[in-house]
Amino acid sequence: MKKNFKNFTKNYLTKLEKLFKEIDLDSLSKLETELENLRKNNSTLFVFGNGGGSATATTMANDLGFDIKKKTKVKKTFKIISLNDNPAVVTAIANDIGYENIFLKQLEIHYKKGDKILIFSASGNSENLLKAAKFIKKKGGRVISILGFDGGKLKKISDLSVHIKTEKGAYGPVEDIQLIINHIFAHWFQYKFK
Repeated sequence: MKKNFKNFTKNYLTKLEKLFKEIDLDSLSKLETELENLRKNNSTLFVFGNGGGSATATTMANDLGFDIKKKTKVKKTFKIISLNDNPAVVTAIANDIGYENIFLKQLEIHYKKGDKILIFSASGNSENLLKAAKFIKKKGGRVISILGFDGGKLKKISDLSVHIKTEKGAYGPVEDIQLIINHIFAHWFQYKFK
């Protein structure tokens, strides 16, 4: 059977549409409240992930930080830091004490009471993400996650989870939707703060 690009594309987009319809909008509304409370309390949101989640964390740090400041008149924007964005720190930690510690060791330095973490993951089972989440829980902080597949171990320990229910191995659709969720919030806050 000949492979057809148009059919493949149509099927991929149909799958994304189905996944979007299955997302719990209440969990997104709760995330909006979490973000707004962070901003009002002048607390920091630390965002991070592996692979595509890393790229989305970087994008979110820009979109909810500088971009909100640039495109609105709000005086107090979000204090948001991507823990993926300092290669010298990430590679030093990975080299010296192990990749599984790259987020934990940064949080041990920077986390303050009232701060929160937002983790992007497809599987929810990466050791470096779980170690960071467990540290925050021990400190009495809140763990937020945007996850795919079955949510993994991270879904069980998250205080708030947005779950993109996909089959295992469907990284592309999970990462697509994680990035779109970021853009929903970026454009919502631009609209809200004008």
